[in-house]
Amino acid sequence: MFKLFCRVFQKTMKLSACFLPWKEPTLLRSIDELVQHIANSGVKHVLVVTDEVLMKLELPTAMLAGLQAAGVAAHVYDKTCPNPSIENIEAARAMYVEHACTAIVAFGGGSPMDCAKLVGARIAKPRKSVAKLRGLFKVLKKLPPLYAVPTTAGTGSEVTIAAVATNPATHEKFACMDPSLLPKFAVLDPALTLALPPHMTSTTGMDALTHAVEAYIGGSNTKKTASNAVEATKLVFANLEAAYQDGQNLAARKAMLEASYMAGIAFTRAYVGNIHAISHALGALYHVPHGLGNAIVMPHVLQFYGEKAHKRLGELAQAVGLNNAEEFIAAIRGMNERMQIPTGFSQIKLEDLPALAARATKEANPLYPVPVIMSRNDVMNVIKGMME
Repeated sequence: MFKLFCRVFQKTMKLSACFLPWKEPTLLRSIDELVQHIANSGVKHVLVVTDEVLMKLELPTAMLAGLQAAGVAAHVYDKTCPNPSIENIEAARAMYVEHACTAIVAFGGGSPMDCAKLVGARIAKPRKSVAKLRGLFKVLKKLPPLYAVPTTAGTGSEVTIAAVATNPATHEKFACMDPSLLPKFAVLDPALTLALPPHMTSTTGMDALTHAVEAYIGGSNTKKTASNAVEATKLVFANLEAAYQDGQNLAARKAMLEASYMAGIAFTRAYVGNIHAISHALGALYHVPHGLGNAIVMPHVLQFYGEKAHKRLGELAQAVGLNNAEEFIAAIRGMNERMQIPTGFSQIKLEDLPALAARATKEANPLYPVPVIMSRNDVMNVIKGMME
């Protein structure tokens, strides 16, 4: 009965999605264009949400200098941690309020973007705590102008209506999903990704592939999401290893940004699935970076789905020049191996399996329109297969 309820719920959500105001951000192609746009919009104080690593690498320097020259005061919150915590979000929100900011720039990977989105949500809904924003449609109010500047090619956060936060008290990650969280502007500048180390290139790129694959094999596809998922998959297969091997390959970097963007369009409408649910559970408990978690979990879950996913995976396989689903899964394992991504996790403890399974199934069911609805036992067995 529970599985029937899940399928009815998913079909209802797919139908309801037809009535939502699906939009895409306005695309900007360089930092100079971003600075000019912010200055021309009349903003005098902007909150920049980033992290300490990017500040040490001086990636935001040109943007910050440009804003200063244009008469815009940039107030930088750079304490964002991987899988941003509630404390991160509240501290950044306090900075926004203190300096009377009127716009937000999210500069970095998925974590700064998630943090910035939820800062905007807290500004729009000042009486709702971060925890109360959990789930679907808890904002439904216009956010301050949000500029998303990805420095990785993988999360697709610049085009999604989702943000993920972590509650350190419970070691639990949770998602907030609302059309209001979609950034108003996205800056796709491949030059910002040239400094990305090989390991970050590989794991964030596999994150983009996970988004495309889960969107495509799920039950909530539209023609547009399916098309974007296929194109994103083709771009990842053609360019990720080139970007991994030569970080200065600007063409490959640009292609991976496009792949991430298109995969983001696909999954924000068609949803993700059990790969993400398990990866989120592992990330919250063991602080596994999201892209790395997805890269490791993906072939295990796809193998578990078996024949239920073979048709759709076979279509993706043919799109990248392979013959069938098994070859597609093997190709993912091969990419992981060549990019030195492990096949499992050394930190998993047997006694943690029930909690991990409970968190993963709570996230996935009934929302995610996956090929196979996984029980807690299913999740535990898949995770056991990833223990090293």
